[in-house]
Amino acid sequence: MLHPDIETLGAAALRTLQEECLRDQWAYLRARSAFYTDLPEQISLDALQAVPFTDKEDLRASQASAPPFGTYVAARDDEIIRLHRTSGMSGRGMNLGYTARDAAITAAAGARGMRAAGLRPGDRVVHCLNYQLWTGGVTDHLILEAAGATVVPFGTGNTRGLIDAIRELGVTAISCTPSYPALLSKVLREETDLQPRDLGLRLALFGGEAGLDNDAFRRGLEDTWGFAVRNANFGLSEVLSILGSQCEHTTDLHFNAADTVFAELVEPVSGERLPLEAGTTGELVCTHLERECQPLVRYRCRDVVTITGTGPCDCGRTAFRFRVVGRTDDMFNVRGVNVFSTAVRAVVAGLPDLLSGHLRIDLRGPGPYDRIEVRAEAAPALPAGRFAEAAAAAEDRLKRAIGAAAAVVVLPYEALGRTDHKTSYVERHP
Repeated sequence: MLHPDIETLGAAALRTLQEECLRDQWAYLRARSAFYTDLPEQISLDALQAVPFTDKEDLRASQASAPPFGTYVAARDDEIIRLHRTSGMSGRGMNLGYTARDAAITAAAGARGMRAAGLRPGDRVVHCLNYQLWTGGVTDHLILEAAGATVVPFGTGNTRGLIDAIRELGVTAISCTPSYPALLSKVLREETDLQPRDLGLRLALFGGEAGLDNDAFRRGLEDTWGFAVRNANFGLSEVLSILGSQCEHTTDLHFNAADTVFAELVEPVSGERLPLEAGTTGELVCTHLERECQPLVRYRCRDVVTITGTGPCDCGRTAFRFRVVGRTDDMFNVRGVNVFSTAVRAVVAGLPDLLSGHLRIDLRGPGPYDRIEVRAEAAPALPAGRFAEAAAAAEDRLKRAIGAAAAVVVLPYEALGRTDHKTSYVERHP
């Protein structure tokens, strides 16, 4: 199982532990996974970089040929206790299986992240993610329980009922997407005489969407709600529900799963392994060190991250810290400039006097593109007569910050609507 002292383990001891875990996992893979038939007999962390990558399209093809779990399943049917499906926002969803051991490890590793983010025994946390096939519902619920909190399993929908539940049950924390408070605030304003701070929430545990690295967006949430904002839930369903989370001392993410997942950074085009040191930016690649049902080797996660620290944090944790720059599948090219949607969102959020921060990026055709096309909402009190000014300011800021031309259309406040589900900020058109 997991190492009890992993959060404070030194680099040398961690390396030894990971080598041992990799050798055991490798023997299991060679014996039980039809997908990984060509693995070398011997392996080490250094030798791993010579092994071919696995990408999402490989897994989709595998599941299409051998449904529901694909040829990379390494557990028997009678060992699988749970089945999930990814949301499929960047393609067809994938089926995910858990053995009892997988489920226990996922909960224990995720609980580290929740505790790092500030969740404590005695907290009552309302969990507002989809309880259907997506792992964010049941799996993250069990993670919250493993952290010692009392969990209120609310799910999505019935936002008015959620407000009542928070007040009646003495809820102190909320687990949801970063975009959900906007809908919650709208319902408070339109259907009650309450202000966001009246709910008494002290902690918000966010996941499922990007954007929390933006200081203006984070400050706006904290000023409005009075809760501490934490990105507590960075992960990938096919790898591990929670790989990274923030503590109270930094807005960077701690990689809190080093005894169950080995992380590499690679140059996205060449695939060359990059040094895991402060300042390095690359695509995250993950190999399971502990996984029974669907273990993966050198899985290209599509998240581009920057390492921000490798020494001990003020909280005492020794794991490397990182920020998510964007995703390779959310990256688009404008006249030779690679643009991440997170960078566009950061610029728009940086104009709070003019824009609300809610937007959609429109990509028409396959690209590359001549400009960044954005629909952005006006700030709540901005009169229509200033929409042109707001659009011009956003276009100028995007050009200076990203280096690409932009065309911004400003819409009335709340024109883009609000949702309690994951929000896709990039819309692709034929």
